[in-house]
Amino acid sequence: MNFTLTKNRIISIISVIILLLLWKLLSVFYNSEFILPSPESTLVSVFELFTAKGFIYIVGATILRGIVGFILSFILGILLGIFAGINSSFNSFLKPLLVTIRSIPVISIILLALIWFQVDMVPVFIAFLTMFPIICTNVIEGIRNVDKDLVEMARIYKIEQTKIVKEVYLPAITPFIFSGSSSAMGFGWRAIIIGEVLSQPQFGIGTLMQTAQTYLLVDQVIAWTIIAVIISYLFELVIRRVEHRIVIWK
Repeated sequence: MNFTLTKNRIISIISVIILLLLWKLLSVFYNSEFILPSPESTLVSVFELFTAKGFIYIVGATILRGIVGFILSFILGILLGIFAGINSSFNSFLKPLLVTIRSIPVISIILLALIWFQVDMVPVFIAFLTMFPIICTNVIEGIRNVDKDLVEMARIYKIEQTKIVKEVYLPAITPFIFSGSSSAMGFGWRAIIIGEVLSQPQFGIGTLMQTAQTYLLVDQVIAWTIIAVIISYLFELVIRRVEHRIVIWK
């Protein structure tokens, strides 16, 4: 087990090194900071952004929007997902809505959100509409995979529906919830950045990326992208750690 983990980490490190080498070669080939800056100059930009005044407010605002969008999606996705998984009529009602939300182009949602909401709320709305269908669909799928005999036995013994949900459904759908949450956070985080780029709130990673692009500061655009990826990875890590603790507790 430890050997496999070590081997996988080595492979991951090699993959990163190869990407950095390709990046370096391409930057040498283009030989222009306005097209593709070198990895080292981008690293300097990352450090400068980390130490710049207002960095915490910029990153904190984007993270807050991500958390708010995720919490709303998580709560509503689980509640409606469980109800749709249990009740076939409600599932028939909800399914077209989920398909529609997933099918709408993100840019269309952003343009409408710019009309409907203040700029600070646009990324939150985009994040919610991106994450909610993923979590809800995963919960519904989890409910469908619950042992039907176990549910039927609980009903034969006239156990209350709320207790069946708590004692039978919730433990069974936990892996589906975390799998959906992980996927949703990945897609939602990207949607938030896109929303910030177009809505231009006062503070936000997307706002600074757009500003850097306007002034052809390509190194800063890439630096902000790297910072966004790091934060996304940290979100993923937190979700996995929470899942691990809950599984152990169970």
